Order: sequence, then structure tokens, then C-alpha cells
Amino acid sequence: MAAAKELEQSIGVAAACQVLNIPRSSFYRRRHAERKTPLPGQQRSKPAQALSDAEREEVRSVLNSERFQDQSPREVYATLLDEERYLCHWRTMYRVLNEHEEVRERRNQLRHPTYVRPELLATGPNQLWSWDITKLRGPVTWTYYYLYVMLDVYSRYVVGWLLADRESAALAQELTAAAYARQQIEPGQLTIHADRGGPMIAKSMALLMSDLGVNKSHSRPHVSDDNPFSEAQFRTLKYRPDYPDRFGSLADARQWARRFFAWYNQEHHHSSLRLLTPADVHYGRAEEKLAQRHLLLLQAYEAHPERFVNGPPKLQKLERAVWINPPTEADDSQTPATDAIH
Repeated sequence: MAAAKELEQSIGVAAACQVLNIPRSSFYRRRHAERKTPLPGQQRSKPAQALSDAEREEVRSVLNSERFQDQSPREVYATLLDEERYLCHWRTMYRVLNEHEEVRERRNQLRHPTYVRPELLATGPNQLWSWDITKLRGPVTWTYYYLYVMLDVYSRYVVGWLLADRESAALAQELTAAAYARQQIEPGQLTIHADRGGPMIAKSMALLMSDLGVNKSHSRPHVSDDNPFSEAQFRTLKYRPDYPDRFGSLADARQWARRFFAWYNQEHHHSSLRLLTPADVHYGRAEEKLAQRHLLLLQAYEAHPERFVNGPPKLQKLERAVWINPPTEADDSQTPATDAIH
């Protein structure tokens, strides 16, 4: 760049840049930067039109006063002019605020709350329930029936269900209280997790859980993965071969649901439960069933070991813990083995 400056004096900028094969824009940009940067030991002179320190402090004080603290500098500028008072241009007001990192939204706007990611653990039945509501299509367009399902997260056992023609917090309370009594839950034993639908967050529902000694938990807004077990159960329901496109009536829907939940709890071999049924796990028959299967597989291995390419069969065990949103990897060393949907 020094060579370019020397040539500039004799042949001009354009010719000098052409000889040295450098873009003129680079030359001008570098020269502009050098002019703005003071030499060592030199202080940049203050422009004559600049505000004094006292004037800048006055501007800042006015902008942050109780009267103007929620107004933009443009609005403050115009208001002061109408009152026959001039401090500085509104652009200068912005610069004064920027010096103190105070350029932000000055209006008192709504702040959305921060929702905590729910991390819920179940190590046995009746510790953690999940519930939700899904729509079943009725006989004509825009007609729906509402299926409420309460599910035990550890065993996937449906501890209660209810089918109605509306969503209602009162019906949700009825379902919760009935399942609570049927499963003989003790105060402080159970956490119930749900999303943020109207019946789930109703004040009456919260009061019922408080009276029963049940801990409540909710999904974050617009995060469907925070309630995965209920969503998975609804998928199983709606992908049954005999699930109809529409139900002829509420009685028809209840009859179908009654058959489905009997099959789901007592006959459905759940892939996340070592192919046991939810009822086997919920009522403590899992270890006995797995031991019986293991004995049968050992007999098959003794008869035809060549058919077991991975060696003798191993005794299957249920996962010790089931999570909704397991802790992050940093905490994995402190948590037991888990079966997690997230």
C-alpha cells in the first residue's frame, strides 16, 4: 500500500493501482481507515458540533425519565419540539443510548414465560400417569366424540378411559377420581402429566389433584414430544384394522372402545415391554412370564443350538426406569438404565 501511495503522487490513483494490480476500492478503503485511526499518542479531535458530556447526560436522563422511558427517541424528540424544547436530533439520542447499551424495545411489552422441560421418571406402576384427549369422527361432518384416556407410563396400562360428546374439565375430574380410587393411590405417590389443553389446565382440575395429593405436570406449549406415551397409545388405537372411518353414534363408539381397551390391556404384546401385555407389567406378572419364556427358549436351544446364531438365549428383563424427557447426556452417568420416548 505504501508503494501505491508513492505512485499516486506521480501518476494518479487509477494508474498506480493498475501497475500494482490491486483494486482501487481496496486502496480507498485502506486510506479511509488510516485517516480515521489516530496515530500513536494522538487523540482524535472532538467535532465542533458534538454534544458536551453534560448535554449527553441530560439527553440520557430525559430519555430514561419516568415520563419517556417507554417511548422511542423519535417520539420523545417530537414531544419536546411541541413543547418548544430542543436537546438534539433523534439520531443523536439513539447514539447516546447505544453508548450505554440501552437501545432496545422501550415499551412495556408482554414477556412470554419460560417453560421448564419436564423430566419425569417412573420405576414402577402407579408412579407416573399420562393423559390426553383425542377426537373420534362421528356419523356426519363436523361431528366428533372425545376420548379421554389415562395411561400408566411405566406399564402402558390404561387405568381409565371415558368417551363423551364434549371436552369438559368436569369429565376430566370424574375420570381422574375414578382411576385414582380404582388403583388405590396414596397421597404423594402419583404424578399426572398432561398437555396444556383447556380441561388439563382448568383450575378445578388443579384443585382436585391438590385434594388427592397428586403432583401435576404439563407439557411445554406447542411441544407434542413432551407427552409421547399418550400420543403413541392414540396411534395404536387409530391404526387398529377394525378402527372405522366414522362411528355411527356415541353408543357405537363406546362399544368399540370397550373392546379395544380390553384387548390393549390384556392381549396386546407391547414392543417396549419385552412383548408382555400392559396388564402383566402393571400387576407384577412380568418376571414370572419372562422366566417361563426363558425356560422354553433354553429347551429349544438344547434341541437345535445351530438355530441360535447368537448363542444361548439370555433372560429378558424389563427396563428399570421409564422417562419422559430423560436428563441430558451430562447427567446420564447418574441415572439408571432407561426406556425413554422423547
